Amino acid sequence: MAITVKFFASLRERMECEGVAIDAQYARTIAEVWQQVAGGEPLPADLLMAVNMEYAEPDSVVQDGDEVAFFPPVTGGGHDH
Repeated sequence: MAITVKFFASLRERMECEGVAIDAQYARTIAEVWQQVAGGEPLPADLLMAVNMEYAEPDSVVQDGDEVAFFPPVTGGGHDH
């Protein structure tokens, strides 16, 4: 009974890992998954998240076997021509 959690881009450095697995019984929503992995850090308002590779919201329900991904917003890297 586990939920796989993955971190991308700058979050990977901040969390100091690519991902973790948490016990599914301790998290029913993405927000609760974040609480389990972030060590008390609040969920950033601009954080993007996905369940099984589909964008989701903090109150989206997660289940045993799901993969939850957290990643920072993509910033526009405006290129000057």
